[in-house]
Amino acid sequence: MEILSSYNLIIGASIIVVLSFWFNGIAKKTNIPSVLMLIVLGVFIKIVLDLFVPNTPDFAGSLEILGTVGLIMIVLEAALELELKKDKIIPIIKSMAIALIGLVGSTWIAALIIYQFIPEMTMQLAWIYATPLSILSSAIIIPSVGGLSDKKREFHIYESTFSDIMGIMMFYFLIGGLDPAQDTGISGFAINLVLTIVIAIVASYAIILIFQRIKSQAKLFLLIAVLLLLYAIGKKMHLSSLIIILIFGLIIKNVKLFFPGKTAIFLENEKIQQIYHELHIITLETAFIVRTFFFVIFGITIVLSSLLSFTVVLVSLLIIVSIYAIRFAVLRVFIGKDILPQLFIAPRGLITVLLFYAIPKQAEVAGFESGILLFIIIATSLVMTWAMIKDKRKMGTLLDEIDEAVLERNEAEDALHANTSHSEVRKNNEPEEPEIENPNQGTTN
Repeated sequence: MEILSSYNLIIGASIIVVLSFWFNGIAKKTNIPSVLMLIVLGVFIKIVLDLFVPNTPDFAGSLEILGTVGLIMIVLEAALELELKKDKIIPIIKSMAIALIGLVGSTWIAALIIYQFIPEMTMQLAWIYATPLSILSSAIIIPSVGGLSDKKREFHIYESTFSDIMGIMMFYFLIGGLDPAQDTGISGFAINLVLTIVIAIVASYAIILIFQRIKSQAKLFLLIAVLLLLYAIGKKMHLSSLIIILIFGLIIKNVKLFFPGKTAIFLENEKIQQIYHELHIITLETAFIVRTFFFVIFGITIVLSSLLSFTVVLVSLLIIVSIYAIRFAVLRVFIGKDILPQLFIAPRGLITVLLFYAIPKQAEVAGFESGILLFIIIATSLVMTWAMIKDKRKMGTLLDEIDEAVLERNEAEDALHANTSHSEVRKNNEPEEPEIENPNQGTTN
């Protein structure tokens, strides 16, 4: 009997999805990221395959496809939850600034560390290798911050989404520098960005106006296919394709803002709301499935022995320390003293892996071990887990103190009410004192 038969693969895939759903439940109760559990599951599957399957298939090729689709779904999922209002402008700009400064600062320090400790590395290549390690993982952050306050949760959604987009743009800008034919410089990058935004806005308006008139019930996956097509064509044209996905999600979420005044006559509000609602559900479900298999396959492909290298441990620890040092400085400047647990919510994940596998062959450096990637992903996720658990306990203690104070106040009010009632009852039950007549009453002086 063949172990990797089609039925066994279906059984295995189904069990992975069930376990992933269970991991999400555990993550909500313990604040341990489900991503870590999925990676451990992948490592366990690798051990089983090595024991029972003579020729283990190479899953590395599927990571790029899963990662790209997962990235699109995660960014679209985040955009569909971002409501644009006047009071959101400052938080959005602040989150963008924090994401940008944190990205560039972390990449710069990480590049210096990599350049110093890996002899084969040039400074240009060091920047390329450092960029994936400096991008926040929205795939880990967005599902993990649901228990925070609305203000902090929105900050993390904005920041991680901007970090993903700007990190990918920065990575491919650096990659373009390796090929003189593609190196257009800062001016070319700016033109590329403006062109991408224009195409994104035009395409988003066209999609909304066309799809609201499609009467077929099976149109949501058609819409997703169109978005994937736009993303792929944009990448072929060397555009920042992720911006197309972000802008479309923002427009359909805030459709009244983008169709003001008389332009609202082009909208069929009921159908637009239906498309938005169904798209949100499908995006959420698809992101869950893709994220599940991406991190399981990543766990299958990693080499644990690379973690035993002294250079891997030293370089990883130095980069991790620099990540939180830069983040501390940036958050203190832009936010102030209330920077917990935001300071420690800076995991690396899907984007880090995806961009690492996207490094072209001419930029590959034999001295850079993939263990650095794995070490930083696991360490930053564990730090986030510790911070979230600590914050949850702090909130639990605060709520207990509030409940205790409310209970004491209620008891005091009940006691006061009881004393007042007792006094009134006693006063009502006391006999009235007889009225004493004035002996001088009725006499005249």
